[in-house]
Amino acid sequence: MPTPSIKQLEAFWWAATCANFATAAERVHLSVSSLSKRITELESVLGQPLFDRSGHRARLTEAGERLLPAALGVLNAVAALGHALDARAELTGHCRFGVGDLSALTWLPAFVAAVRQHHPHLTLEPCVDVGGVLERRLADGELDFAVIAGRSSRHALLSHPVGAARFAWAIAPGTAGATRLGVGELLQRHPLVTLPPGAGTTRLLDDWLLAHRVTVRERILCNSWGAVAGMLRAQVGLGFLPAAWVGPLGLRAVDARAPLAPLHYTFQWRHGDTRALIPALQRLAQAHVDFSAPPGLAAAQGAPRT
Repeated sequence: MPTPSIKQLEAFWWAATCANFATAAERVHLSVSSLSKRITELESVLGQPLFDRSGHRARLTEAGERLLPAALGVLNAVAALGHALDARAELTGHCRFGVGDLSALTWLPAFVAAVRQHHPHLTLEPCVDVGGVLERRLADGELDFAVIAGRSSRHALLSHPVGAARFAWAIAPGTAGATRLGVGELLQRHPLVTLPPGAGTTRLLDDWLLAHRVTVRERILCNSWGAVAGMLRAQVGLGFLPAAWVGPLGLRAVDARAPLAPLHYTFQWRHGDTRALIPALQRLAQAHVDFSAPPGLAAAQGAPRT
C-alpha cells in the first residue's frame, strides 16, 4: 500500500482546520486547485474520501475525523525532528500576524525590526484590529499568530502571557471640573471617550465601573488610541490611556478611588501549529512587548497645551 506524503498530510491538516480551502491554500502557498489535488491524491492512497463535498462547504467525513489527530502527530514529529537538527535555522516565507492598535503604537516597530534582523528572509505582514476580530481570523487560519489582550476562550487556540499594559484615567486640564471632581462625577458631566466593545479594554472598563458603582451618561466610541488621546486633549470628555502617555500628552491623571487593573496580553497561536515560526516569534515577542514608553504620540497630535 502506498504511503501518504508529508505534503499531502500538511495539505489535509490545513484544509481540515481552516475556515475554507482558499485560506488553507494560502497558508501552504498553493493554489486552491493544487491543494485539492494533494487531498485527492491522499484520498486515493487511503482508499476513502476525507471530505464530503456535496454541500456548500466541504466537511470532514468520519474517515477524515479519524485521520486528523494521526496526521497532526506525524506533522508534529517531523517538526520536532527539524527543530532538533537545527534549532537556530533562519525562518523564510510569509508571516501574517495580528496586533491591537495599542501594540501598533508602542512595541510593534521594535519587534518588526528585531524579526528582520534575526530572519531577514521572512516577509512580515502585521494586521492591526481589535482583539475579537484578530482572534476570529486566527482561529480561521488567516493569521499565523496574534498578540491579544487576555487568554483565548476558543479551544482551537493556545495562549502564552507576554506582557501587560497599565492605564490611568485622564482628562484635559481645561475640561470643566477636571481639577476638583472624581471619575464618577466627571462621567455624569462629560462623555466617556473609549474603544469599541470588541477591544480588549472592554472587560477592564466594565469591571471597574461595576466595582465602583459608576454609571456612564454618554459614550464616544473610536477604535484608535491616537484618536481617543486626541479627543481627550481637545476637551471632548474623560477617558483612560496608557499611564505613560498622560503626562507627555499634557493631560491630567484623575484621582480615581482605585486604579484600573493592568491588562494582560498573550501570544496566541492555533493548536497543532508546530512550525518553527511559532516558538521563534513567541520568544521575540516576549522580549519586545512593552507598553510603558510614550510612543511619540504628542508630536503626532500637536504640542501639549500649557
